[in-house]
Amino acid sequence: MRQTRPMNREIPAPGITVDGTGLLCVTLLLRLRKEIDGAPPGTVVHVIATDPAAPLDLPAWCHMTGHHYLGPVPSGEQAALALRLAGDALPTRAGAPWHPATP
Repeated sequence: MRQTRPMNREIPAPGITVDGTGLLCVTLLLRLRKEIDGAPPGTVVHVIATDPAAPLDLPAWCHMTGHHYLGPVPSGEQAALALRLAGDALPTRAGAPWHPATP
């Protein structure tokens, strides 16, 4: 599935930063889900990710849940990806954020 990228490459400053340095995507998604729990819609989240699969997995997770993938953060010392939380996002399982909360 192809993800579209915004034409404007300026990524807003984060309201939340999730440090996933050294984490595989499974663990990274667990941490991300925990840290965004209760955050208001529209919050921009920067995810610091060193797992080479993160640039594929995070957009796929956003597509599955309904959050808005904004793309890689163009400037910064660490590789980071950005998303914006959606108010109508689908909930995921606490211990398995790659699965919807309801079967």
